[in-house]
Amino acid sequence: MGEQHSGRPTDPAAGAGTAPAGADQPVRAQTVEGLLGILDLERIEDNIFRGRSPDGGPQRVFGGQVAGQALVAAGRTVPEDRSVHSLHAYFIRPGDPAVPIVYDVDRVRDGRSFTTRRVTAIQHGKAIFTLSASFHKSEPGLEHQVAMPEAPAPDDLPSMRDRLYTAFGRVPRFASWHPIELRPVGPLSFEAERDPSLRTTRNLVWLKVKDTLPDDPMLHVCLMTYASDMTLLDTVLLRHGRSFAGLSMASLDHAMWFHRPFRADEWLLYAQETPSAGGARGLARGLVFTRQGELVCSVVQEGLLRVVEDRPAGS
Repeated sequence: MGEQHSGRPTDPAAGAGTAPAGADQPVRAQTVEGLLGILDLERIEDNIFRGRSPDGGPQRVFGGQVAGQALVAAGRTVPEDRSVHSLHAYFIRPGDPAVPIVYDVDRVRDGRSFTTRRVTAIQHGKAIFTLSASFHKSEPGLEHQVAMPEAPAPDDLPSMRDRLYTAFGRVPRFASWHPIELRPVGPLSFEAERDPSLRTTRNLVWLKVKDTLPDDPMLHVCLMTYASDMTLLDTVLLRHGRSFAGLSMASLDHAMWFHRPFRADEWLLYAQETPSAGGARGLARGLVFTRQGELVCSVVQEGLLRVVEDRPAGS
């Protein structure tokens, strides 16, 4: 989603990038306890689960929410000795936060080392989202990783909300409702829109869940899946000096690889970049590091970025 629209819907045809009506109306902030409740799905049958959306959230189901819930559903059908190592997902239709989402899990394969699951999220009788996830039984092997980029410590940076309040004298609705702390290192998209010299292809953001979480590795992975959709497309906006205003934006597909264990309630550096944009689509990718420099996760996303209103630089 991004600094200018954290919590925006990430489904095709959601009209996510256009300035939301009532963007400054009061909104009920979601607590960490509430977020964990959103990820605690109701089991209806062995392979069927039901999830809900938070009260006071965005007008469309947030893409990170449906991805996190789908991964929860898949994980509940997998032996505990296997951890997820990759997922690939497509956003198909906008989600309706007013009605439950049904998650149908297909147990594609149970092998000696790997387990594969396919999950379809359904509303109003139609698929809104699909996810394939692979789980692997831990085993030793070769190891290497790239180095973490240099970045100021998160404790030395203001929060996203503080920066928005400083710029606008208020915290807009889209940045108020979720309990994930974001601390961007560089410019925000609206700053790059005002000052073309701030345009960049890189977007470093520290993030973490605000409260201490249970010691459940799968929960931490699901929360990172939730958070991974929050800032990726803003990286494309930063390159072009655009904010979400005048754009129709939506996540189209999303892929993640999990390399090492981590905690989502400890600071993680989300190092994002954009290699390409064209045809009303933009590609962004990210690497997630712990404060100790361990690479724990890789992310790639393509999103719709349809220009509906031209805006001159510095507007």
